[in-house]
Amino acid sequence: MSFQTETGKLALGTVQFGMPYGIANQTGQVLPSEVARILGLARENGISTLDTAIAYGESEGVLGRHCLDEFSVITKLPEVPEACQNVAEWVNAQLEGSLARLNVSRLDGVLLHKPDQLLNREGEALYQAMEALKKQGVVKRIGISVYGSEQLDTLCRSYNFDLVQTPFNILDRRLKESGWLEELQKRGTGLHVRSVFMQGLLLMSKKERPEKFYRWNALWSQWSDWLNEIGQTPLEACLRHALSIPEIEKIVVGVDSYSQLQQIIQAANGTYFAPPHELQTRDNQLLNPYFWKNL
Repeated sequence: MSFQTETGKLALGTVQFGMPYGIANQTGQVLPSEVARILGLARENGISTLDTAIAYGESEGVLGRHCLDEFSVITKLPEVPEACQNVAEWVNAQLEGSLARLNVSRLDGVLLHKPDQLLNREGEALYQAMEALKKQGVVKRIGISVYGSEQLDTLCRSYNFDLVQTPFNILDRRLKESGWLEELQKRGTGLHVRSVFMQGLLLMSKKERPEKFYRWNALWSQWSDWLNEIGQTPLEACLRHALSIPEIEKIVVGVDSYSQLQQIIQAANGTYFAPPHELQTRDNQLLNPYFWKNL
């Protein structure tokens, strides 16, 4: 399978604009001048979605210093504080803050960063407060950001979402194997995927990979052997795998520099080779970055 001009399916992740992020990040937070260049390059190549969050440090404020008229912006609400007395007021205050920082009047999407809170006592109030944002016309879509398909099993049983963001990459195919890839499409729920590079872990050479990941050396050898067999870079293989899935609306890619985005744009086009079935894992210690600090 071959792809051409697939860059419109990419969304620009902006966590690095607000804080140092990613296991492969060597440069820290992206400089303001570099942010301007990155946004310009995204515009030129049809990348029209920006993914941010209140929890991403200064990200919203940094974005708000630029004209975002040509972009659809998605942000995420943090965890509702335990001491919160009025969930609706809290949600409205969070959204007003985001709109002010981003310097926009409307958002394409608002997601929950801690969606399991929907299963708590205040869950229905939280969902209704987000629904109200749609009725007010300040948000087009509401949804959730999850760590794995098992969260969808519980959350989508109780609530309807316009948009879901979840990890997906060559090693992590739980979304497809669980049936949720097709189910979300049946429901008319937009699907955005992140972690296609596993924070850069999939792009590292054997020498660059931190020692704590050596326990998966058999998997890394398999990965390296397959790349040699098909004659592609890790970047090309990772991107084209995600681009090959028609149910995916957007692929969120974070960058540390203008040149990194250039490389991603170039790698998006070209021949796709389906990875072997055995090149995957269900080991949450590897798939979920939350656990990496304890390895």
